[in-house]
Amino acid sequence: MHSVVVIALSLPLQVGVYESNRLIQSNELHEHASESLPLLFESLLQQYEISRLFYANGPGSFMAIKASYLFLKTLSIVNNIPLMATDAFYFNENQPIKALGKLCFVKMAHSIETKVFDEVPSSTFELPQELIVDDFNSDTLPHYGIAAVT
Repeated sequence: MHSVVVIALSLPLQVGVYESNRLIQSNELHEHASESLPLLFESLLQQYEISRLFYANGPGSFMAIKASYLFLKTLSIVNNIPLMATDAFYFNENQPIKALGKLCFVKMAHSIETKVFDEVPSSTFELPQELIVDDFNSDTLPHYGIAAVT
């Protein structure tokens, strides 16, 4: 049985395959989630028996989060594979995440807020070498971080 972790918050997307909670394959995708995830998963589902799906549910690119959630939720329902999530800060050592302009998402003790920076820090997302299932939860709805403009 294998687990797959998807970090689709910005380009490049990161997708890791885990066996016994150890990373055995990593994929870096340079196309948008809506284009690259179906192609990659077509291959992964032929190679591995996937028993769990995990993903970063935000904050990050609104469209990337939305596309990855819809794709993974559909895959979860159709193939009866549990889907779990955690926030994006888990994958970048809690560094600020660019939102819009000089606005960044920052993780506080019990919330995610936005903060203006003079210089926007750059952060990269990394797949963990070891998958700790207890760090994820069943609340998989996307966390976009910024409300819709009205």
